Amino acid sequence: MDFMKAPAYCSLGKTLRILRCAYPVTSSGALVPNRFFHTMPRKESGNKMSDVKILGIAGSLRKGSFNKMLLGTAQQLLPPGATIDVFDILGIPPFSEDDEKNVPGKVTDFKKAIRAADAILFATPEYNYSIPGVLKNAIDWASRPYGDSAWMGKTAAIIGASLGRFGSARAQYHLRQVCVYLDVNVINQPEVMVGNASEMFDAQGNLTHASSREALRELLAALVARTRLLRTSR
Repeated sequence: MDFMKAPAYCSLGKTLRILRCAYPVTSSGALVPNRFFHTMPRKESGNKMSDVKILGIAGSLRKGSFNKMLLGTAQQLLPPGATIDVFDILGIPPFSEDDEKNVPGKVTDFKKAIRAADAILFATPEYNYSIPGVLKNAIDWASRPYGDSAWMGKTAAIIGASLGRFGSARAQYHLRQVCVYLDVNVINQPEVMVGNASEMFDAQGNLTHASSREALRELLAALVARTRLLRTSR
Protein backbone atom coordinates (compact mmCIF):
# COMPACT_ATOMS: atom_id res chain seq x y z
CA MET A 1 0.00 0.00 0.00
CA ASP A 2 1.22 3.50 -0.86
CA PHE A 3 0.85 5.44 2.39
CA MET A 4 1.01 8.73 0.52
CA LYS A 5 -2.34 7.89 -1.10
CA ALA A 6 -4.10 7.41 2.21
CA PRO A 7 -6.53 10.13 3.42
CA ALA A 8 -5.06 13.09 5.26
CA TYR A 9 -6.19 11.83 8.64
CA CYS A 10 -4.24 8.58 8.11
CA SER A 11 -0.77 10.08 8.65
CA LEU A 12 2.33 7.91 9.07
CA GLY A 13 2.10 8.35 12.81
CA LYS A 14 -1.35 6.76 13.03
CA THR A 15 -1.85 3.15 13.94
CA LEU A 16 -2.59 0.24 11.60
CA ARG A 17 -6.03 0.04 13.16
CA ILE A 18 -6.95 3.46 11.79
CA LEU A 19 -5.53 2.59 8.38
CA ARG A 20 -7.70 -0.51 8.31
CA CYS A 21 -10.69 1.66 9.17
CA ALA A 22 -9.95 3.89 6.18
CA TYR A 23 -9.13 0.95 3.88
CA PRO A 24 -10.92 -2.22 5.10
CA VAL A 25 -9.26 -5.49 4.14
CA THR A 26 -11.18 -8.44 2.71
CA SER A 27 -10.46 -12.07 3.58
CA SER A 28 -8.18 -12.26 0.55
CA GLY A 29 -6.13 -9.32 1.79
CA ALA A 30 -7.40 -6.83 -0.82
CA LEU A 31 -8.03 -3.24 0.18
CA VAL A 32 -11.61 -2.08 -0.24
CA PRO A 33 -12.13 1.57 -1.33
CA ASN A 34 -14.37 3.60 0.98
CA ARG A 35 -17.06 4.09 -1.66
CA PHE A 36 -17.63 0.31 -1.67
CA PHE A 37 -17.08 -0.12 2.04
CA HIS A 38 -19.92 2.31 2.78
CA THR A 39 -22.48 -0.13 1.43
CA MET A 40 -21.02 -3.31 2.93
CA PRO A 41 -23.03 -4.19 6.06
CA ARG A 42 -21.12 -6.00 8.80
CA LYS A 43 -22.60 -8.95 10.66
CA GLU A 44 -23.27 -8.31 14.33
CA SER A 45 -23.55 -10.79 17.15
CA GLY A 46 -26.60 -13.00 16.92
CA ASN A 47 -28.42 -14.33 13.91
CA LYS A 48 -29.65 -11.02 12.52
CA MET A 49 -28.34 -7.51 12.29
CA SER A 50 -29.57 -5.09 14.94
CA ASP A 51 -32.31 -2.60 14.15
CA VAL A 52 -31.35 0.95 13.24
CA LYS A 53 -33.70 3.78 14.18
CA ILE A 54 -33.32 6.83 11.94
CA LEU A 55 -34.75 10.25 12.75
CA GLY A 56 -35.84 12.18 9.66
CA ILE A 57 -35.72 15.98 9.82
CA ALA A 58 -37.01 18.17 7.00
CA GLY A 59 -35.70 21.70 6.77
CA SER A 60 -38.96 23.03 5.34
CA LEU A 61 -42.16 23.85 7.21
CA ARG A 62 -44.36 23.87 4.11
CA LYS A 63 -47.13 21.27 4.09
CA GLY A 64 -46.42 20.29 0.49
CA SER A 65 -42.65 20.34 0.96
CA PHE A 66 -40.64 18.36 -1.57
CA ASN A 67 -38.18 17.53 1.19
CA LYS A 68 -40.93 16.01 3.30
CA MET A 69 -41.86 13.98 0.23
CA LEU A 70 -38.23 12.93 -0.08
CA LEU A 71 -38.28 11.65 3.50
CA GLY A 72 -41.46 9.74 2.67
CA THR A 73 -39.72 8.09 -0.26
CA ALA A 74 -36.75 7.26 1.99
CA GLN A 75 -39.12 5.35 4.27
CA GLN A 76 -39.97 3.14 1.28
CA LEU A 77 -36.35 2.43 0.29
CA LEU A 78 -34.82 1.40 3.60
CA PRO A 79 -32.72 -1.75 3.93
CA PRO A 80 -34.02 -4.52 6.22
CA GLY A 81 -33.90 -3.76 9.92
CA ALA A 82 -34.10 0.03 9.60
CA THR A 83 -36.93 2.48 10.28
CA ILE A 84 -37.42 6.23 9.84
CA ASP A 85 -39.52 8.38 12.15
CA VAL A 86 -39.96 11.99 11.03
CA PHE A 87 -39.88 14.87 13.51
CA ASP A 88 -41.65 18.07 12.43
CA ILE A 89 -39.66 21.12 13.58
CA LEU A 90 -42.69 23.37 13.18
CA GLY A 91 -43.26 25.13 16.51
CA ILE A 92 -39.66 25.31 17.69
CA PRO A 93 -39.26 28.96 18.75
CA PRO A 94 -36.32 31.19 17.81
CA PHE A 95 -33.27 30.31 19.89
CA SER A 96 -32.28 32.64 22.71
CA GLU A 97 -29.70 31.86 25.35
CA ASP A 98 -32.03 33.59 27.81
CA ASP A 99 -34.43 30.65 27.43
CA GLU A 100 -31.92 27.87 28.13
CA LYS A 101 -32.99 27.57 31.77
CA ASN A 102 -36.62 27.24 30.73
CA VAL A 103 -36.42 25.08 27.62
CA PRO A 104 -39.59 25.00 25.48
CA GLY A 105 -41.39 21.66 25.46
CA LYS A 106 -41.01 21.24 21.70
CA VAL A 107 -37.24 21.55 22.07
CA THR A 108 -37.21 18.98 24.88
CA ASP A 109 -39.15 16.57 22.67
CA PHE A 110 -36.77 17.23 19.79
CA LYS A 111 -33.66 16.47 21.84
CA LYS A 112 -35.27 13.29 23.20
CA ALA A 113 -36.06 12.15 19.66
CA ILE A 114 -32.47 12.79 18.53
CA ARG A 115 -31.02 10.90 21.49
CA ALA A 116 -33.39 7.97 20.96
CA ALA A 117 -32.32 7.66 17.31
CA ASP A 118 -29.29 5.73 16.09
CA ALA A 119 -28.86 7.97 13.04
CA ILE A 120 -30.16 11.20 11.50
CA LEU A 121 -31.45 11.86 7.99
CA PHE A 122 -31.58 15.55 7.09
CA ALA A 123 -33.64 16.65 4.09
CA THR A 124 -32.99 20.28 3.29
CA PRO A 125 -34.07 22.75 0.65
CA GLU A 126 -31.78 25.61 -0.34
CA TYR A 127 -32.58 29.19 0.60
CA ASN A 128 -30.24 31.91 -0.66
CA TYR A 129 -27.32 29.49 -1.16
CA SER A 130 -27.66 28.02 2.35
CA ILE A 131 -29.83 26.02 4.74
CA PRO A 132 -33.20 27.38 5.90
CA GLY A 133 -33.17 29.46 9.06
CA VAL A 134 -35.72 27.18 10.72
CA LEU A 135 -33.43 24.18 10.30
CA LYS A 136 -30.37 26.00 11.64
CA ASN A 137 -32.47 27.25 14.55
CA ALA A 138 -33.59 23.72 15.41
CA ILE A 139 -30.02 22.43 15.17
CA ASP A 140 -28.81 25.22 17.46
CA TRP A 141 -31.45 24.46 20.08
CA ALA A 142 -30.56 20.76 20.15
CA SER A 143 -26.88 21.62 20.64
CA ARG A 144 -27.50 23.77 23.72
CA PRO A 145 -26.79 24.40 26.51
CA TYR A 146 -23.06 23.97 26.11
CA GLY A 147 -22.06 20.45 27.13
CA ASP A 148 -25.56 19.03 26.56
CA SER A 149 -25.64 18.62 22.78
CA ALA A 150 -27.95 15.87 21.52
CA TRP A 151 -25.97 15.61 18.26
CA MET A 152 -22.57 14.45 19.45
CA GLY A 153 -21.44 11.16 17.96
CA LYS A 154 -24.50 10.61 15.78
CA THR A 155 -24.26 9.19 12.28
CA ALA A 156 -26.10 11.19 9.63
CA ALA A 157 -26.90 11.50 5.95
CA ILE A 158 -27.98 14.60 4.05
CA ILE A 159 -30.41 14.72 1.15
CA GLY A 160 -32.27 17.57 -0.47
CA ALA A 161 -34.66 18.71 -3.15
CA SER A 162 -35.14 22.15 -4.66
CA LEU A 163 -36.79 23.81 -7.62
CA GLY A 164 -33.39 24.86 -8.94
CA ARG A 165 -31.18 22.62 -11.03
CA PHE A 166 -28.53 22.18 -8.32
CA GLY A 167 -30.87 20.30 -5.99
CA SER A 168 -29.82 22.02 -2.73
CA ALA A 169 -26.10 21.31 -3.29
CA ARG A 170 -24.87 24.51 -1.65
CA ALA A 171 -27.22 24.10 1.31
CA GLN A 172 -26.01 20.53 1.82
CA TYR A 173 -22.36 21.67 1.87
CA HIS A 174 -23.19 24.32 4.46
CA LEU A 175 -24.99 21.73 6.56
CA ARG A 176 -21.92 19.49 6.38
CA GLN A 177 -19.87 22.36 7.81
CA VAL A 178 -22.28 22.68 10.71
CA CYS A 179 -22.07 18.95 11.36
CA VAL A 180 -18.28 19.15 11.68
CA TYR A 181 -18.54 21.20 14.86
CA LEU A 182 -21.46 19.12 16.14
CA ASP A 183 -19.25 15.98 15.89
CA VAL A 184 -21.78 14.30 13.59
CA ASN A 185 -20.42 11.54 11.35
CA VAL A 186 -21.88 12.36 7.92
CA ILE A 187 -21.92 9.88 5.04
CA ASN A 188 -20.12 11.40 2.03
CA GLN A 189 -21.27 9.21 -0.86
CA PRO A 190 -23.51 8.96 -2.72
CA GLU A 191 -24.88 12.51 -2.75
CA VAL A 192 -28.63 12.88 -3.24
CA MET A 193 -29.51 16.26 -4.74
CA VAL A 194 -32.88 16.35 -6.47
CA GLY A 195 -33.07 19.35 -8.78
CA ASN A 196 -36.16 20.55 -10.69
CA ALA A 197 -38.15 19.03 -7.85
CA SER A 198 -41.55 20.03 -9.23
CA GLU A 199 -41.00 17.51 -12.03
CA MET A 200 -39.59 14.70 -9.90
CA PHE A 201 -42.58 13.71 -7.72
CA ASP A 202 -45.99 12.32 -8.59
CA ALA A 203 -49.33 13.50 -7.24
CA GLN A 204 -48.97 11.18 -4.22
CA GLY A 205 -45.60 12.66 -3.28
CA ASN A 206 -43.47 9.74 -4.49
CA LEU A 207 -40.08 10.41 -6.02
CA THR A 208 -40.31 9.14 -9.60
CA HIS A 209 -36.83 9.94 -10.93
CA ALA A 210 -35.19 6.52 -11.25
CA SER A 211 -31.53 7.46 -10.74
CA SER A 212 -32.39 9.66 -7.75
CA ARG A 213 -34.32 6.79 -6.17
CA GLU A 214 -31.37 4.47 -6.66
CA ALA A 215 -28.93 7.00 -5.20
CA LEU A 216 -31.23 7.45 -2.21
CA ARG A 217 -31.44 3.69 -1.73
CA GLU A 218 -27.63 3.42 -1.79
CA LEU A 219 -27.22 6.32 0.64
CA LEU A 220 -29.64 4.75 3.10
CA ALA A 221 -27.79 1.45 2.88
CA ALA A 222 -24.53 3.28 3.58
CA LEU A 223 -26.06 5.13 6.53
CA VAL A 224 -27.37 1.94 8.10
CA ALA A 225 -24.11 0.05 7.50
CA ARG A 226 -21.99 2.86 9.00
CA THR A 227 -24.30 3.13 12.01
CA ARG A 228 -24.02 -0.60 12.68
CA LEU A 229 -20.27 -0.54 12.19
CA LEU A 230 -19.73 2.31 14.65
CA ARG A 231 -22.07 0.68 17.14
CA THR A 232 -20.05 -2.54 17.16
CA SER A 233 -16.72 -0.68 17.40
CA ARG A 234 -17.66 1.11 20.62
